[in-house]
Amino acid sequence: MRNFPIAKSRRLRSTPYTDRIEAHGVSAYTVYNHMLLPASFKSLEFDYEHLKNYVQVWDVAAERQVEISGKDSAKLVQLMTCRDLSNSKVGKCYYAPLIDNQGLLVNDPIINKLAEDRWWLSIADSDVIFFAKGLAAGKKFEVEIKEPDVNILAVQGPLADDLMSKLFGERIRQLKFFNFSYFDFKGHTHFIARSGWSKQSGFEIYVENSLAGQDLYDYLFEVGKEFNVRPGCPNLIERIEGALLSYGNDFDNRDNPFEANFDKYINLDSEINFLGKEELKKINQSGIKRKLRGVKIEHNKIDMYCEKTLFDDNNNIIGSVRSATYSPTFKKIIGIAMINKPYWNMKDQFRIEIDEKIHVGTVCDLPFI
Repeated sequence: MRNFPIAKSRRLRSTPYTDRIEAHGVSAYTVYNHMLLPASFKSLEFDYEHLKNYVQVWDVAAERQVEISGKDSAKLVQLMTCRDLSNSKVGKCYYAPLIDNQGLLVNDPIINKLAEDRWWLSIADSDVIFFAKGLAAGKKFEVEIKEPDVNILAVQGPLADDLMSKLFGERIRQLKFFNFSYFDFKGHTHFIARSGWSKQSGFEIYVENSLAGQDLYDYLFEVGKEFNVRPGCPNLIERIEGALLSYGNDFDNRDNPFEANFDKYINLDSEINFLGKEELKKINQSGIKRKLRGVKIEHNKIDMYCEKTLFDDNNNIIGSVRSATYSPTFKKIIGIAMINKPYWNMKDQFRIEIDEKIHVGTVCDLPFI
């Protein structure tokens, strides 16, 4: 399949950092929440090795915020997710699958609690703001829902703490995982969370002033030279190895949270009220017929433009691969697949067609690393 350039328009928004990442040599974009999201710089494998050893600065402004505030904000946020947020605390970040009335997944944001009546849903790639507005209108909730002008910079990698402490002081090293606090830099206060879409440790800076964000971006590279800082982005290899799931790729609105292995975020026994709760109770009682699993395939190249079907030796369909890439660590293709129940624990080989040739693989646990 040929690669074509992306035609930019107002429907496909750039970010405050786009000119900078292009100057840094971005080599590919994807589209995420109607915005440009860098997909690679030097190469997928080079970026992967660098991320695992040094530190990178990511333009992840496409990770948009849905702000919900007002008297009924807590009711609305809880209605949207199957995770119990009744004991949630200000200053904490909560990974929380969003569910529709059929018990199917809508998104899987990080929910940041800024105040008892103010929340930021840091969303994956789907239009959560319209979902929230529809529920609020239907329930006649007293809330304000908007997309604030927040453009995240992520600092990821094993040297992220060293770089961030240079700018924000040693206190930032004490920030615990999935907690946030406020830090000052050159007269601007930044909301910073210890989070990010990698398993290499790091931070996300929720920039609310674009000019201050551009200055911060430049200064991260100036100060980061001693740490071999480079531009980066969420890396396909690293995120599949760590089973960091991607809405729209690994799961979507066809799937329920049990199938996506989100069991620990599903609170059916508590008194909380959320959309699709009764449907999830039925699914829990009857059991699921498929779920996300890992796969290893004995080959060195795969291009994922659509799901790829997996067969057993008798030509029965056992499932489909939803995301996959060659892993330099495992020296083979690894992927995330939706596997049917009779096969999700299978140790026998399956077959898959890649570039008009049949290759073999096996089902395995997630994460790979």
